Amino acid sequence: MSPRDAIEATLRAWNAYEIERGDSPIIDFDCFPAGPEAEPASDRLTVYRQLAQLRTSAEGPLASRLDADLAYLGALLGERPPLSDYIRATQGCGSAGWPDDYVAERAELARRALADLGIGWGPKTNADLSQVEGLLDVNEAPDTIRQAAQELEPAVREATGSTAPYTLTIETTEVDAYWAYWLDGAGEHVRLRLNLPNVEFTQAGARQFALHEVLGHGLQSASLSARAANDDVPWVRLLSIHAPQQVMLEGLAQAWPLFILPDDKVLIARLRLSHYTHLVLAQVHRAINAGTPAIECADHLRACLPWESDKTIAGDLTDRGADPTHRSYMWAYPAGFDWFTALAEADVKVSREVLNAAYRDPLTPADLAELWTEGPPIGGPGGPVRLRKPPIP
Repeated sequence: MSPRDAIEATLRAWNAYEIERGDSPIIDFDCFPAGPEAEPASDRLTVYRQLAQLRTSAEGPLASRLDADLAYLGALLGERPPLSDYIRATQGCGSAGWPDDYVAERAELARRALADLGIGWGPKTNADLSQVEGLLDVNEAPDTIRQAAQELEPAVREATGSTAPYTLTIETTEVDAYWAYWLDGAGEHVRLRLNLPNVEFTQAGARQFALHEVLGHGLQSASLSARAANDDVPWVRLLSIHAPQQVMLEGLAQAWPLFILPDDKVLIARLRLSHYTHLVLAQVHRAINAGTPAIECADHLRACLPWESDKTIAGDLTDRGADPTHRSYMWAYPAGFDWFTALAEADVKVSREVLNAAYRDPLTPADLAELWTEGPPIGGPGGPVRLRKPPIP
């Protein structure tokens, strides 16, 4: 058995173990569903020892993947390394963050985009933007998302060079989790789940769903699967959110409107607001992990994102400070989003090369930096976290 296949067999056994005990899967998307089924591992410690043994001889993409698996499994076993070490091992990038003036600059871009739509900045910002986006009944959402995906698919395929087939299933669910929508699957089979308590359906949101989930994660994962079916690829064919390809997957999925629909004022306003929001969340991600009291982090979010509820803010802090999965995974959003936002403003030759590569291989931050050497540092250039307090009512 090759080193890659041995790693995959161990990950499949770990995944089966977690599912059997009712915990979250380890495999988010299976790019090689023809692989052998695995019996559940006996326990996490046995898996850790097996992965550690495989790491002793691993190189290249296999080594970086095993580093991520070991760091994440160590966290599940109770380890709590410094945030910078944990992010570097799992997501493969830095966690220096972004300076205040840059975050303020992105806030101003969002304000202007909203002002162009007649929307102010305050507690009603998100609700007002949803109204402008065109609210949809929940029963209309699946068909509207499918239609948007069909309309936008040729542009995404042209930009990426992907010819991979995929089939889409849309399901609705109701779970107490941060996510509004989630995509997983195997091979060319893609499943999109809509989490009804957290999602608000709009016409512009349907275009965003189509680009982010269906043509971003879905077509991209199907494209990686098609490559894995035809070539003896050097990377692990099982995608996991704690592994270093996630910065690329989430970053591009969020930024796709900048490449495909740059003149869609409503959708771009939503994107500008989301980019700024993730930069602010990155600030409290760093702060809560540096020991800052939760109430001070909450006050900062209230000051910077006045439309967020206490329930949402509490979830934001818990995810980033206490949850081993999201302490890693949630950093992929600001790190990837910011980098791909900058890429959208770069020379089209550079962006086209990156987009094509992103639909062939699960690129790590190091891969992205090599493709665009003049790009910004992934995870931010650094800067102190200066938390704000909300205005006195």
